[in-house]
Amino acid sequence: MYNIIEKQVLNPQMTRLRVQAPLVAKKALAGQFVILRVNETGERVPFTIADYSREAGWIDIIYQTVGKTTMLMDTLQAGDAIADFAGPLGKPTELEGYQNAVVVGGGAGCAIAYPSAKALHAGGARVTMVAGFRSAELIMLENEMHAVSDELLIMTDDGSNGRPGFVTNALQALHESGARFDLCVAIGPIPMMRAVAELTRPWGLKTIVSLNPIMVDGTGMCGGCRVTVGGQVKFACVDGPDFDGHLVDFDELRGRNGAYRACEQEACRLFQSAKEERR
Repeated sequence: MYNIIEKQVLNPQMTRLRVQAPLVAKKALAGQFVILRVNETGERVPFTIADYSREAGWIDIIYQTVGKTTMLMDTLQAGDAIADFAGPLGKPTELEGYQNAVVVGGGAGCAIAYPSAKALHAGGARVTMVAGFRSAELIMLENEMHAVSDELLIMTDDGSNGRPGFVTNALQALHESGARFDLCVAIGPIPMMRAVAELTRPWGLKTIVSLNPIMVDGTGMCGGCRVTVGGQVKFACVDGPDFDGHLVDFDELRGRNGAYRACEQEACRLFQSAKEERR
């Protein structure tokens, strides 16, 4: 069992859990993930490692309450425990050797983009971070992103924080102002990652995206997380989750991610019904 040592609500949709997992923390690197089961009958679900401390032995995961498992996780509090917590899995993001990077996060993707920005900053690179949210009330990790960025631009779709527009608007403005980068890391919803990759393609700017296909075992055996990159089939759990954004088949990725949407919605409905019956 893996004890939850802290729970923090980041915004109305996102929550951070700090989990005591010293063996995972000992080996964790930016871009890697864990697969957990809340209890012994729960499904296996992947979560990116949002932060970690090797010395204190903890791992942070950040989740959005959208499915049955995250709804179940949201009932847990500090002092409770998670049954299984396997990791670190996946390949770490390749961040060495870059001097001037732009890290782009969209919504929940900021939780995944943040550790890449942190690792680049720690490695001596100049980091510009662009973070996008639908509205000001959904902004999260602002202090953390400030701490690992030389420049932080937070955009909101509705302009409620005073900076309206999408992350691509900010990225285009940076380029037009003369800013030049040797790496772009873009993590967020599929349409956002695709839009960033299409924007940076004519610039010749290397663009890494982190993919989130359906995943079960996390070791390459189930094949559920297959994606097409550069015309070749890859397994996100062992070949990724990071890939060249200019080579990803985003249409296929979006289609596969939506394949079980009706089943997921039904699972949520049954969970809510059972929860209401217990009241």
